[in-house]
Amino acid sequence: MSGSGCVLGACQGGVSSRDVDFLSENQEATVTAVTLSTAIPSPTSSFRVLAYVTSSIVPDTIPYDRLTHINYAFLIPNEDGSFAPFANGWKLKKIVSDAHDAGVEVMISVGGWGWEKEFEAMAADPAKRKMFVDNLIAFVATYNLDGVDIDWEYPLPGKSAENFLLLSQELRAAFPDKDLTTAVISHGAAGEGILPETLALYDTINVMTYDGADHGTIQQFNDGLAYWQERGVPSEKLIMGVPFYSRPSEIIYQKIVERHPEAAQSDTVEWGGTIETYNGIPTIQEKTRLALTHAGGIMFWTLDQDSFDELSLLKAIDDIVSQSP
Repeated sequence: MSGSGCVLGACQGGVSSRDVDFLSENQEATVTAVTLSTAIPSPTSSFRVLAYVTSSIVPDTIPYDRLTHINYAFLIPNEDGSFAPFANGWKLKKIVSDAHDAGVEVMISVGGWGWEKEFEAMAADPAKRKMFVDNLIAFVATYNLDGVDIDWEYPLPGKSAENFLLLSQELRAAFPDKDLTTAVISHGAAGEGILPETLALYDTINVMTYDGADHGTIQQFNDGLAYWQERGVPSEKLIMGVPFYSRPSEIIYQKIVERHPEAAQSDTVEWGGTIETYNGIPTIQEKTRLALTHAGGIMFWTLDQDSFDELSLLKAIDDIVSQSP
């Protein structure tokens, strides 16, 4: 996520959706269609469909029947182990209640892009780590959550990595019966700050296979799979990420297809003189097939950015998952 205020993992390059000025109604876009495989593979295990949502989501629009898990983003850490004031608590409570009625689990995602300074200071001090864990225990109990997702972008090799291990060990001890997950970069040097011992403590690893120069490509998706498998993460623990927004301008998918419905079948669109790259329905479905075969699930940032109609990317995912043996 970029320094101007980014989405989950979205600062390998780009700007925030809060900063994007959309085209005026009379501007045109050029769309290029894509065609990919239609075969339906068998899942490797119990398959997760994980939605990240933010406080901008309207709870009544959430299609719980197409999800297995929800990560609510974000709870923001302070350097002393406390948390920033949490707004819209009523919304999280409603989502948890409705999700549980539908058999869907809800976790709180802690951190996000731009909070590495807070994580570094907190994780380096045993007393601050204890305060962080104790406060997180209280938060999870207050909102009746099913687990915790740690989004530290990113611990560095060396002391930082060791402190992340200590924090992860304390979180695992504090939540022996809760889901404990972490979000990681797709591949490359920024992944080296997560030790093998740390990876082993988490139930699943959410791989942010989007952003950067190869935002959302099949190659990036495959590289992310290969990197974390080579790091020793079992396939069933890998939850592979897809974007519901474009790069470089971070135009949300909903806006793209609202103006140009045919763009749902493409991965690129010319928007205000810029070639925007995103994932349309064919690519989302191809990635879902890959995840069914080679990973433990698929996740996306964010449900808020979907179209909530026949062109919905979550519907595209569900169309594949629901057909798998």
